[in-house]
Amino acid sequence: MARRGLPAILRLPQHDTLFLNRIMQKIFSFRLLPFAFCLSVFTILNGCWFNPNTQGRGEIYLQGEWKQDSVPNQKQLLEYSLYHLKFSCDSFYIQINSFSKVNNNADTCAHSGNWSEYLKGTYRQRNDTLFIKGQFCNPDYSLKENAGCLRIGVYEEGFKVKKQTDSVVQFASTSNILPINAHLIKHTTCNPKPL
Repeated sequence: MARRGLPAILRLPQHDTLFLNRIMQKIFSFRLLPFAFCLSVFTILNGCWFNPNTQGRGEIYLQGEWKQDSVPNQKQLLEYSLYHLKFSCDSFYIQINSFSKVNNNADTCAHSGNWSEYLKGTYRQRNDTLFIKGQFCNPDYSLKENAGCLRIGVYEEGFKVKKQTDSVVQFASTSNILPINAHLIKHTTCNPKPL
């Protein structure tokens, strides 16, 4: 039986066609090998690797404790918060001290208009933006498990960071109109710890 579609010179017997198919499959698979290698290198370089067994170094200029003493027009505001921030390598610890002239919460939570919340987690900086992700905690920074009357769960925020001097940094939140103007109260050096 003659095969149609190919000129007579290109027609091969059935057994030769199978042989040719096997050769083409091997050639094709060897051509894909460099592509597969490049794809695996690209994947590794773009964030797909095993987690390190020590914490990252974080940003050198942030290492230490920072404190916000006041906010602009503080006396005229009905509510405001002051921040105490600590950066240790790529980890952060934040204490948010909130003040309110109006009672939005039960008095046992607001303590006559004053209350504190605690956060811990990790951060990373990309260009001028600091991304933090962590959890609401107890005052000893252990994980907070019950809600009580204050917030629990995940906390994520982005801050535009403007270093004004070596000891003054402004953190402008993407979700709050009042910037955090913090001054350095204690400088530390990162000594990465095992995770």
